Amino acid sequence: MWYAASFVILPGRADAAKYGGFGAGSPEVIDPKDAIVDPDALKSDSVQKGLAAVRGYKQSVVDMRAALGADNQADIGPKIRKDFDFSVIRTDLNAINAALDEDTQRGTDRIVRAILQDITELEVTQKQKPGVPRSETRLNNVCRKLEKLEKSFDEYLAFAN
Repeated sequence: MWYAASFVILPGRADAAKYGGFGAGSPEVIDPKDAIVDPDALKSDSVQKGLAAVRGYKQSVVDMRAALGADNQADIGPKIRKDFDFSVIRTDLNAINAALDEDTQRGTDRIVRAILQDITELEVTQKQKPGVPRSETRLNNVCRKLEKLEKSFDEYLAFAN
C-alpha cells in the first residue's frame, strides 16, 4: 500500500521546456540556411539600412569588449544607453524581418526578444557604485553578457546572409 503512495509523491520523469537558445532546443528557430528570404525585399533600402544598423550594434558590442579588455574598470554604461535605443533597435530588426517568410519570422522573433533581453541584462550587470572598483566576478559577468549579445546579433544576421 505504501508503494502506491510513493508513485503519487514521486512523479515520473519531467521534461524541461524549450525556450530560446537554452533547454532542449528551440522549437521555432529554424536553421538560417533553411530560411526563406525574399531577395527583392532583402535588397530594399529599409532592409539594407536595418542590416547596416545591426552590424553597427554588433560592432558596438565588440568595441565594449575591447574597452573592458584594455581597462577592466571602463564605464560602458553611457555607450550602452547611446548605442542601444530599444525602439530604434526593434525597428531595425523588424525591417530585416520583412524580408523573411512567416515561418522564419517566428524564429527570428525569438532572437529579437533575446537581443532586447540581453541588452537589458547587460545594462543591469555593468552598473557600478561610484568609487567602487569592478570586481573580477562582476567583470566576468559583464563579459559573458557581451559575448551572449554578440552571439545573438550573429545568429540574427545569419538569416540575411
